[in-house]
Amino acid sequence: MKPITVTGWSVHLPGTDGACPPEQANTLLGRKGLLMKEPATRLALCAVHRALNMGTGERKDGPADPGTAVVASSNLGNVETVVDVVATVAADGGKAVSPMVAPNASSNVLSGTVAQWFKFGGPNLMLCSGRDSGAHALRLGALLLRSGRANRVIVVGAEPSDPVADRLYAKPLRAGAACLVLEHSDHGVSFSQAREHARGIAQTWGDCYGAQDIISVALAVSALHQEQPA
Repeated sequence: MKPITVTGWSVHLPGTDGACPPEQANTLLGRKGLLMKEPATRLALCAVHRALNMGTGERKDGPADPGTAVVASSNLGNVETVVDVVATVAADGGKAVSPMVAPNASSNVLSGTVAQWFKFGGPNLMLCSGRDSGAHALRLGALLLRSGRANRVIVVGAEPSDPVADRLYAKPLRAGAACLVLEHSDHGVSFSQAREHARGIAQTWGDCYGAQDIISVALAVSALHQEQPA
């Protein structure tokens, strides 16, 4: 069996390398379909879009690909919506909650949106397991490949920065996202080598919580890719 390699990657930290903030995601993704999408979801979509090297506003056509899985990590991506929904229900009852907002209260809204947007029809996993959530996502992504459950895995992590998330986390969050495309391939950057190299990368970009480990590995992939002979 061919080794697991990273065949695509991106780091999407608004304010660096031209990465757009979530409210300007339309400049990369196009306007259609972004209404009511939360900041973390928008950041995740931007990260995947860039990892797939898609053009501005480009969208996938045709049926969903059953061989491509999604493993997403975000601990606080939809907490602002959850708080708003609970407050609305407490004040005015369940009928006052907008049908446009209610789906965002589900913890897997980020992974589900990524799969629907890019037509990934394989296994879909959403991890909200705290500080190690990103590391768990990376391990599960590799496991899906090794077990034959998918022939390509999109691993994406994203966190927002808003007053509700910051208050729950008890310290400021850095809004950002990163994406890795994993496949069994002879081309690309070794996944195991990238994970090892990531241990030595100084985390100077702030605290992205559930996306932190995925960002580190994506940065390691970029560094290793530059070292590879042309």
